[in-house]
Amino acid sequence: MKAQMKIQQTAFMLIAITLFFALVGMAVLGFKFSDVKQSATELEARNAKLLVSKLANSPEFSCGEAYGNMLHCVDADKVMMLKQNPDQYQFFWGVSNIEIRKLYPKTEGEIECTLSNYPNCNIIKFRQGREGTYDGKFVSLCRKVQVDNRPVNKCELAELMVSYEKK
Repeated sequence: MKAQMKIQQTAFMLIAITLFFALVGMAVLGFKFSDVKQSATELEARNAKLLVSKLANSPEFSCGEAYGNMLHCVDADKVMMLKQNPDQYQFFWGVSNIEIRKLYPKTEGEIECTLSNYPNCNIIKFRQGREGTYDGKFVSLCRKVQVDNRPVNKCELAELMVSYEKK
């Protein structure tokens, strides 16, 4: 009878030790996975910063040689045409939002650009998804205008902003 009691005590002790280590292991894994989630968010933020730097000089956005090879120059006319077909570029950049805001010359209110009110607007929302954290870069937002029947470059100060979703 005493031997049977000792065997039961030992069995319960082994079960308790196993449960203890299982709980400790789950706590450690939970801590590690929370760190992975934070690392994923930080990685997306870093990717957004790199993307916003590259985006202004990408062929889809850049002014190219039409404006004299300027760096960090965004062709507003090109972006407005790209804005008409956002589904073609839905997964191309891997971010939730791409937005260009004119900063100077200052205009009253926030007017989103459409084909009907362009260029009398100050926000071009190229890609819209769920809101996230924005990273931006100052760029020249240029377009062609007619002055005395000849094309002239008109450039304005803008901020190109890219946002990513927080995980």
